[in-house]
Amino acid sequence: MSKIAIIREFWLFLRVRRKWWLVPIVISLLLLGALLIFAESSAIAPFIYTLF
Repeated sequence: MSKIAIIREFWLFLRVRRKWWLVPIVISLLLLGALLIFAESSAIAPFIYTLF
């Protein structure tokens, strides 16, 4: 199953079940994951790690 199919299926789940409260949680988890991946490979890693 491709990544786009998973995103589409999740979107359909949200529309049908009306679980809109999941959207901010998923977005914040994706942003946190992106921040951690960015922090591992950059020169600003020591400054980001102080936030946690």
